[in-house]
Amino acid sequence: MSALKYWVWLSNILELSPRVKKNLLTRFGDVMELYFTMREALDEVEGLTSLQKDALMKKDLDPVLRVLDACEAQSVQILTYQDAEYPQRLKQIFDPPLVLYVKGRLPVIDEECAVAVVGTRRATPYGLKMARRIGFELTKCGGLVVSGLAEGIDSAAAEGALRAGGRCVGVLGTAIDEVFPRFNEPLFRDVTAVGAILSEYPPGAKTTRSSFPARNRIMSGLALGSVIVEAPEKSGALITAEHALEQGRDVFAVPGNADSPACTGSNGLIKEGAKAVTAGWDVLSEYAKLFPLRLRAVTGREAAIPQEGKPLTRVQPKPVKAEAAPAEPETGEDFIKLRAPSTKKEVDKPEERAYIGLNDQLQGLSEAQLKLVSVLRRPGMHVDDIIDASALPAQTVLSELTMLQIKGFVIQEAGKRFSLNIKKP
Repeated sequence: MSALKYWVWLSNILELSPRVKKNLLTRFGDVMELYFTMREALDEVEGLTSLQKDALMKKDLDPVLRVLDACEAQSVQILTYQDAEYPQRLKQIFDPPLVLYVKGRLPVIDEECAVAVVGTRRATPYGLKMARRIGFELTKCGGLVVSGLAEGIDSAAAEGALRAGGRCVGVLGTAIDEVFPRFNEPLFRDVTAVGAILSEYPPGAKTTRSSFPARNRIMSGLALGSVIVEAPEKSGALITAEHALEQGRDVFAVPGNADSPACTGSNGLIKEGAKAVTAGWDVLSEYAKLFPLRLRAVTGREAAIPQEGKPLTRVQPKPVKAEAAPAEPETGEDFIKLRAPSTKKEVDKPEERAYIGLNDQLQGLSEAQLKLVSVLRRPGMHVDDIIDASALPAQTVLSELTMLQIKGFVIQEAGKRFSLNIKKP
């Protein structure tokens, strides 16, 4: 714990790229050694600029202590590059983040067949449908969806994973405590409940123009392969594909209409050698021999998405028409413009679900869901108490609680507490 503050100190030096930070650690051998080094030793490091040396000589730890306090208050876990829980798969990339801030329960990534699913923010109805289907089928077949949780394709893929009753890992291009876009707050909450959200930016960090493109390397770095569902000619999703190729990872793409501007980039990837896929198993079949006990193809009713076409979250952006060209190219440079806060009340605060009658409530619930309803005897029960009272596996409880939230039967409150959303007769 004593070294943690020095990891946060180094990771928050904006004048240094992740690659330079990694090289400095290799040279000095230890983050504390780097913190206490003198200017003369830094002068011997080839390639360091005067500005970078000046930044390294700033030893003020007060901002670091504020970050640590904020993480403790918000139940944010801090993983450093040297921690055993830090994914080895991510360590292998050219420029891994030194620190990861995590909300929720991060799966053991190296044991998962993780697949990143990305695409345009201005998705067509076809793109949203395919993203949701791919996310659902990847999860049903035993994979783990990695999503940027951005508007459009990313969010639809995460929704598909949740509909399958599985986990999802969200990678943010903002501070770990910032929900962006704002209307995605319910989705962020659901992903955190059953999986994890992570960021290389601490609570309260300001978003820069490079933040969103930079997070794409983490998404592809956590995954064995990346699926680009729908992307125009100049799209941030194509940055993820580029990172995947640089990292030696696989790239897949969902074919789109040949005359659709929204699919120009993703169709171009197929021309350049990306594997065309139309189902989750098309992707996972490439890794079936690596995970023989985890991956399996599903068919029939098991592969059908429940309530397909209905939004999972309470607020959903209206998709553009398939034939409409994007208003401006998605170069990755204009992400920052989307952070302007909205003044509309219905976006800032999602509307609460109406109460559901008891007779209707109990129809169609699974045995595990009925069990959870029966143990939720008081408002605001902590998830750990629910796990103990139900005697169900923790992952089952988290998954079924999310499904009960999706259906409107349960409400999640602050601090991982849950209450029934039932009006008793």
